[in-house]
Amino acid sequence: MALTLQDWLSIDWPLIQAPMAGVQGSALAIAVGQAGGLGSLPCAMLTPDAMKQELSRIREALGGKPYNVNFFCHAQPAADAQAERGWREALAPYYAEFDVDPAQIGSGPGRLPFSHEAADALEDFKPAVVSFHFGLPTPDLLARVKAWGAKVLSSATTVEEACWLVAHGADAVIAQGLEAGGHRGHFLTDDLSVQMGTMALLPQIVAAVDVPVIAAGGIADAEGVAAAMGMGAAGVQIGTAYMLCPESTTSAIHRAALQSESARHTALTNLFTGRPARGIVNRLMRELGPISAVAPAFPLATGAIAPLRAAAEQRGLGDCSPSWAGQNVTGCRAVPAAELTRELVRYL
Repeated sequence: MALTLQDWLSIDWPLIQAPMAGVQGSALAIAVGQAGGLGSLPCAMLTPDAMKQELSRIREALGGKPYNVNFFCHAQPAADAQAERGWREALAPYYAEFDVDPAQIGSGPGRLPFSHEAADALEDFKPAVVSFHFGLPTPDLLARVKAWGAKVLSSATTVEEACWLVAHGADAVIAQGLEAGGHRGHFLTDDLSVQMGTMALLPQIVAAVDVPVIAAGGIADAEGVAAAMGMGAAGVQIGTAYMLCPESTTSAIHRAALQSESARHTALTNLFTGRPARGIVNRLMRELGPISAVAPAFPLATGAIAPLRAAAEQRGLGDCSPSWAGQNVTGCRAVPAAELTRELVRYL
């Protein structure tokens, strides 16, 4: 499809700032939106009240310019006491080392799927774009979103997922290549062997669906943006490159990791949340293995990890922290997000 994102969304550049829960709030979305891209707000870890506050800031700053709000669509798993015991036993040596009392472990930061409660909070804002990860919400929720006039995007990691998304109401597809940082968006299968790189996945999805396709994963500079557009992408979605911008809330430990040689080695891991996500390899990933059969289902693994992360970070260590990053960190620069946005699109 020849339609570009700037045509479709009335933005200046065919660039979406990837929603990145935990390392950004409204400030980054505003900066990218003011620079002519599509800013995004990750909402899966926000309460309805917090979401309203952030969206109020975005609406005030951007006026009538479009922005994207992002939600997860996972099925919330039931608590599994046996799995939780096994997970805590695997982490017991680290609890002892970092003086963490297992009796004080809570549930960890929540990651909730899109719900009618979230839709109620969102309805007053009627965002131009609503994007989803891990599929699509239930038909009644999707109908509510579409009734506002919002365009619906969702991530596909295979051609089959892309076709499923279009058949079930997505207006555009984000082709998430294996290089992408953070959580994989897969939802039809957990088989990681079917995942492929962006430049292999992108043309196959473009050929398979008749909606705009956005390329995501490993795109970190203007050359990568131009290459993706040349392969038929309607636009690109970029996250990792923005993580050092002053408008991001990336922690000091995470920023240091992104600027170190260790950032060249990333891997998919389920240790931090229970679902495969790409991050910089650290001590916990090396010693337990990046993928553990013992980790509880997403997002329940987070609860037992959270106090370890906090205790290690108090000592200035990222040993137990999820330092999410894509495979290509070369575009990460500590410059204002507006400046980075203009650099990324300079060949378009």
